[in-house]
Amino acid sequence: MSQYHAAVWLDHAEAHVMHISPDDVERSIVRPEGGRPHLHVKSGIVGSGHRSGDAKYYHEIAEALRGAQEILIVGPGQAKVELMKHLQKHDPQVAERVVGIESIDHPTDNQLVAYARRYFHAKDQMLGH
Repeated sequence: MSQYHAAVWLDHAEAHVMHISPDDVERSIVRPEGGRPHLHVKSGIVGSGHRSGDAKYYHEIAEALRGAQEILIVGPGQAKVELMKHLQKHDPQVAERVVGIESIDHPTDNQLVAYARRYFHAKDQMLGH
């Protein structure tokens, strides 16, 4: 495994960020300002249906991911893809460290860490590291 990895599980209500080193795990939770966001969708109006606070939420997640050499983004819905798009546009130095985006349901933090360790190990094996 590389020296320092991060995994983030997220939906539109919260993000669980895990910084994973060989001997330790640092955990944090990021939530959108004001708690659980409400989607505002009106028929016939073009837009994502998400309130404008999503950009701030995704930026806070990007800040929580800084310092990781490799990042895995996971989650059950579209928030993971929206986060990646945000990173590419606003935080490219973080985006370039993303090595995978996977769909998984709602793991516990320990299950997320185990999943990420397996993911990074398999990736390193495939690349011959």
